[in-house]
Amino acid sequence: MIFAVAMMFIDQTIVAIAIPELQKDLGLSSTGLQWVINGYLLSLSALFAFGGRIADIMGHRRMVVIGVIVFATASGLCGATPDGSAAEAWMIAFRVIQGAGAALMMPAALAIVISSFPVDERGKAMAVFFAITGGLTAIGPLAGGYLTEVDWRAIFWVNIPIAIIALVLTAIAKPENERHPAPIDFRGAVLVTGGMGLAVLGLQQAGEWGWTDARTIGCVVAGLLILAGFVAYERRVADPLINMRIFENRAFTIDNVVLFFLMIPFVALFFFGSTYSQISLGYSPGEAGLYLLTFFAGFAIASQFGGRILDSVGPRPSVVAGLAVAAVGFALWARTLPDLDFNDQWYFIAMAGAGFGLVLGPANTDAINRASRASYGEVTGITQTVRNFGSSLGLAVLGSILIVQNRMNLETTLGDKGIPKEKADEIAAAVSGSGGGSSSSLSEHAGSKAKEVFDAIQLDYALSTRTVIYVMAGTMAVAFVIALIGMPGGKVEAEAGEAGEPEEPAPA
Repeated sequence: MIFAVAMMFIDQTIVAIAIPELQKDLGLSSTGLQWVINGYLLSLSALFAFGGRIADIMGHRRMVVIGVIVFATASGLCGATPDGSAAEAWMIAFRVIQGAGAALMMPAALAIVISSFPVDERGKAMAVFFAITGGLTAIGPLAGGYLTEVDWRAIFWVNIPIAIIALVLTAIAKPENERHPAPIDFRGAVLVTGGMGLAVLGLQQAGEWGWTDARTIGCVVAGLLILAGFVAYERRVADPLINMRIFENRAFTIDNVVLFFLMIPFVALFFFGSTYSQISLGYSPGEAGLYLLTFFAGFAIASQFGGRILDSVGPRPSVVAGLAVAAVGFALWARTLPDLDFNDQWYFIAMAGAGFGLVLGPANTDAINRASRASYGEVTGITQTVRNFGSSLGLAVLGSILIVQNRMNLETTLGDKGIPKEKADEIAAAVSGSGGGSSSSLSEHAGSKAKEVFDAIQLDYALSTRTVIYVMAGTMAVAFVIALIGMPGGKVEAEAGEAGEPEEPAPA
């Protein structure tokens, strides 16, 4: 299952590194370039809940195999994107299909891992699972940097041998393909897919359209209204896509709230850490990947302790402590960013990673433990939908903060150097669009003052990133208060029913 989901975790970050080469080689528009990333994330967000329910109905192993095949096939076709006018539509279409494959695969894979271990061993098992798969997210920029130097198409083709290994290992391991036949709630699936799709679309496009634009507000509001309608519909339908009774379980609800807040900075920090290390520290894409691996060194080590704490006494001690450690780690990391020296930062980066390691596995595993065996896929779909919605919100809000803050910083700094506000805005846009502002682009916008401008960019981008990391620290502090007040103590001792009640025997 680790091999199965490896492709999904790597693809969350690997494509961002190759974006400049994609644009140069295929002639993609700026909007098309954005949708190469957003199309994948949008499809993933919208279909997670449906994928989890289908996995319970049709069998977890079957859906893992289908998801791996869909994902790998779409990856191969992304790598085979033809040159010419069809390139943009081709790439975006198969990135959307990639996201759909991941949405089918991930809930089923997690359900298989959960069902393969008794309750009192799941913490350790999921700690290993999240340590490895989480580390693969950080490997994305590192692998992307080196593969792009060979050929940008290789970042997609690398998924094919991984998929083959996953299929072979699945055939050897023969995980259970337990099915729980039930009518498929297609109306509910349409509602949750449409609601999630519109809400995430509005959040993702906010940086392009503006937060006060009617399209942004309309998409987010319409998406949330549809999701509210989905909840009302699911509460009265006989065979719901998501059984809302599970949210009557306080521990399950708090677990998901914590996961939502946790994911707001989780995916975003890869992009901001990567751009900071390249712009402010002058790192290459490969070195930027190594910079991010510092976070996962702390994450991987602490996740093992988090899993053991979950198995022995429940999630509360690990989650509460982890959120506190993450908040302090982010705050201290942010303080050192303007020094432009990795040696002053690495232990705080690792500290923030350790905080995440103490939280992610225990909160996620405890939420799934609250479900009956027949609904592991469904509940995994819920947790993954919550996590992905948090990630989308984080990328949109934190990205907007970074852009606005960087523009303000550069306007002030470059204004002091005699560069007009309009020219400063052009330079800020060039930095945001190209991932650092090459010497040629700076010469174009700044002329003879390119060297001064470059020095200003390095410091001002560090100051802008500091603001974003402080917001991440604040987000972790809010999650800490919620967990401290709301998360109950103790652990799940046995398989739970739909709302924390004992599971009834299945009919013969």
